[in-house]
Amino acid sequence: MLSQFTDSQGDRAILKNFIDVPGVYPVGRLDRDSEGLLLLTDHGRLQHRLSSPQYGHPRTYWVQVERQPDAAALQQLRQGVEIKGQRTRPAQVTGLPQAPTLPPRQPPIRYRKSVPTSWLELVLTEGRNRQVRRMTAAVGHPTLRLVRWAIGSLTLAGLAPGDWRSLTPDEVQQLLTENLPP
Repeated sequence: MLSQFTDSQGDRAILKNFIDVPGVYPVGRLDRDSEGLLLLTDHGRLQHRLSSPQYGHPRTYWVQVERQPDAAALQQLRQGVEIKGQRTRPAQVTGLPQAPTLPPRQPPIRYRKSVPTSWLELVLTEGRNRQVRRMTAAVGHPTLRLVRWAIGSLTLAGLAPGDWRSLTPDEVQQLLTENLPP
């Protein structure tokens, strides 16, 4: 589904089909091929803080890639890679020892017997269009599955696909005060 409330083409699933809460807007987007945590808010200051690159809110992604990236590829991701003539901010990158426990993806990822896959955890502090996919492709490991696991201290823990919940006042306050610029 598209992570927006309107669709200019009018033929795709959108948030409005699943969420009946008036006056909220997504904080950032997930592309059609991605899944995971999406925050909706009617709080303008929170929207600004989470969307503005100056605050550098961390976003954690679990990424299934083709093959096993070597130390050099991981180091490139950590230092930032060039995408469309601009270098990304450095990322925190960790290889996950095993695939995370996730529900099956619909549609399933493409599977090739002769090409193994591995999982990475990437923590980014900026949100460019299709950034994770472009970063992993730039180091020779195309993304097969992309799940946004966390935004700041909020995670998907305890939520099934399609579930949602309201943030507590303490969670909102924490998001408003995390990562204040120096």
